[in-house]
Amino acid sequence: MAGGPATMVLAFVSGGAVGVLGGMIGLGGAEFRLPLLIGLFGFAALSAVILNKAMSLVVVLTALPARLATVGFSELSAHWLIAANLLAGSLLGAWAGATWATRMRTTTLYRVLAVLMVAMAAALVLTHLTSLPVLDIPAPLLVVTGVVAGFGIGVVAAIMGVAGGELLIPTITLLYAVDVKLAGSLSLAVSLPTMLVAFARYSRDQSFQVLRWNLRFTAVMIAGSVIGALVGGLLLGAAPDLVLVPILAAILLISAVKLARH
Repeated sequence: MAGGPATMVLAFVSGGAVGVLGGMIGLGGAEFRLPLLIGLFGFAALSAVILNKAMSLVVVLTALPARLATVGFSELSAHWLIAANLLAGSLLGAWAGATWATRMRTTTLYRVLAVLMVAMAAALVLTHLTSLPVLDIPAPLLVVTGVVAGFGIGVVAAIMGVAGGELLIPTITLLYAVDVKLAGSLSLAVSLPTMLVAFARYSRDQSFQVLRWNLRFTAVMIAGSVIGALVGGLLLGAAPDLVLVPILAAILLISAVKLARH
């Protein structure tokens, strides 16, 4: 994709808008960036997923220091079994998801992305507008459930090129009965290695060249996303979830319809 000055400005502004939206509800916002890469900038589905994965990886790395300042390493390490349980499935899921994405026909990938966007919209509403219960699952079954859930989340995160926090945080809360703040930090501990595995798998595909061809565009959009996420974090809670979440869910649903018709 050719990247003139106007395109670079648009990449920075749109990346910033995505970062602000995500930051205001405590997420990275990659699920909103993906339809922009496809619809606004004209990338094919797989190329958009790979670019989104690269950008998500940098945003997550940027968010780590702030998270460690909020929830200390000692508190995280006390719950390392939770991360290990989910990682046992998510690492395999990330490799499988990236493999399936590279082998899908383009039209099929568009439809899969559309379905996953609907699922993300549902997860967004359930997480922020409902009170999630804690599931009382016996320890042996909980381990199996964690691996299966991790696998599914790894697949979704790899195919969409997202960090997966939208799914990890409610899963951790439901299964392991930890508060949302700790769940957010644990989700980063799970999503980072999961993203690295998916990224490694994508790097083996010829489509990975899209990163080399669009380095300047990627860097500019990452800069916008990071700055936007920081601003959005400062605005966290500025808009009521009852107003913001339905709007964001509607954006995802509209994007899903457009992707399905792409």
